[in-house]
Amino acid sequence: MTLLDTRPAPDAASAPTPWWDGAVVYQVYLRSFRDGDGDGIGDLRGLLSGLADIAELGCDAIWLNPCYASPQADHGYDIADYRRIDPAYGTLDDFDDVVAEAHRLGIRVLMDMVANHCSREHPWFHAALAAGPGSAERGRFHFAPGTGDRGQLPPNNWRSVFGGSAWTRVTEADGQPGEWYLHSFDPAQPDLNWRNAEVADDFRGVMRFWFDRGVDGFRIDVAHGHVKAPGLPDWPGADDGSGGHNGAMWDQPEVHGIYRDWRAIGDAYTPPKYFVGEVWVPSPTRLADYLRPDELHQAFCFELLVQPWDAGRLRAAITTGLALSDRAPAWTLSNHDVHRTVTRYGQEQVLGPVDPSDMISAARRTGPVDLAIGARRAAAAAALLLALPGTVYLYQGEELGLPEVFDLPPDARQDPIWIRSGGTQLGRDGCRVPLPWDRERSDFGFGSGTTPAWLPQPEWLGAYARAAQHGDPRSMLSLYRSLTRLRRGHFDAGAPLLWMDVDADGVLAFVRGRTLCVVNAGKTAFRVPADWAVGALVIATASSPAGTVACDSTAWYDLTSPERNR
Repeated sequence: MTLLDTRPAPDAASAPTPWWDGAVVYQVYLRSFRDGDGDGIGDLRGLLSGLADIAELGCDAIWLNPCYASPQADHGYDIADYRRIDPAYGTLDDFDDVVAEAHRLGIRVLMDMVANHCSREHPWFHAALAAGPGSAERGRFHFAPGTGDRGQLPPNNWRSVFGGSAWTRVTEADGQPGEWYLHSFDPAQPDLNWRNAEVADDFRGVMRFWFDRGVDGFRIDVAHGHVKAPGLPDWPGADDGSGGHNGAMWDQPEVHGIYRDWRAIGDAYTPPKYFVGEVWVPSPTRLADYLRPDELHQAFCFELLVQPWDAGRLRAAITTGLALSDRAPAWTLSNHDVHRTVTRYGQEQVLGPVDPSDMISAARRTGPVDLAIGARRAAAAAALLLALPGTVYLYQGEELGLPEVFDLPPDARQDPIWIRSGGTQLGRDGCRVPLPWDRERSDFGFGSGTTPAWLPQPEWLGAYARAAQHGDPRSMLSLYRSLTRLRRGHFDAGAPLLWMDVDADGVLAFVRGRTLCVVNAGKTAFRVPADWAVGALVIATASSPAGTVACDSTAWYDLTSPERNR
């Protein structure tokens, strides 16, 4: 076995384990969680009614996707006011009630900080349009004259993540075509200029506003963005067809100053506030820069999320994540931007390399799905995930085994990716369909049924309803509840991971503390070697004869128990 312990030398007397090391965090896509007022949109009152279910699942925290005031061009990731709750989601009083109840249940509350861009309905952007070229108001954004003989071409060749040019031209006050503004995503989301001191100062106030209301930390959206290269130079890969990473647009060295600043603000509170980053970088070693002691506490290890169901690839991704983080890694297998795990694992598994400049595309493939195989593998992957050291993030609905909804009517789709691609890319609506709570109720218990859910729920979704799974010991929900409970008892937060040498294709195994985790991604059952001296079976995601692990399943064994399963 090989020891992989990436932590600094322990100092038990002075370094208590932080709350997030070993925690399970539940991601709430609020719009689709639960509708408390019958308007077809999930909201804070709906979340309040579901917090007990999240606590029962065994979660230590929630990460709340954006609920700030927004015109909803990208469903909250276009923010018009960072200090208000969007009326569709409720009020600040509703938010305070959620925080109070979550804390009463022992659940910490993380918000989403979207600071790379705001909304074009933000007062700053309105002021920029009114003030004109060269103004201080436009200096808060990236405005630039166009190229070509009449300025009719964009300032550079950067591409939007959502498709098309990253630039949109404005009409000036005199009615003439004028400057262009940068938007890394949708035109409704103008990028902020983080080289402008006024921008940095305002976000310091935003941080303190929410921390003072009891928020425990932030997930940082597109944390590798924010700062652009001086002069906004062209991207060679866009013109020569080579593609790849646009280093002028992403991962500029100055972003680290932002996180040192925010970390100092968070550390001034008692207890200190927590930061985790969404960081997509072309080289895993670049991720480590965001995890220096005075920057982010964690960054998501997306290497694991984008891998196919293959033991070698999964092990390599885990090894990479452990090696890069000198603290506990943050792991996830799904979120609001990718297809659900049941669907991904039920498709043909593509074993080719993942494009480091577009890793997320590996988790948005289409094609035929075997839901039975996908569900079996998703259960096994959940048991792998919850055995890992660090923090585990669970996206809402994964605990129900929900598949991706591919068959949404075209006129119901709302994702900017679908719209800007002209329907050639499905986008992310399929993983955002409102949750089913009770098969016997309208909208499957998501809302009152007074107004249809904001995305249509297919009839088959009712079979996955929480109420039906709650009392079924064989359900995905029951499995998740068992895994989160057993994680606490069998995997100590500080326990390092030790790989076992496995002489079998498709199998990976490791020990943490007193528990062995065996994952069989192969095609035949795996017999646990006698010299591993395993004790009692703790849990298995599929039944098999004693001492064996079925294909497409995961099993945990207690190494301290005298009982033998062979």
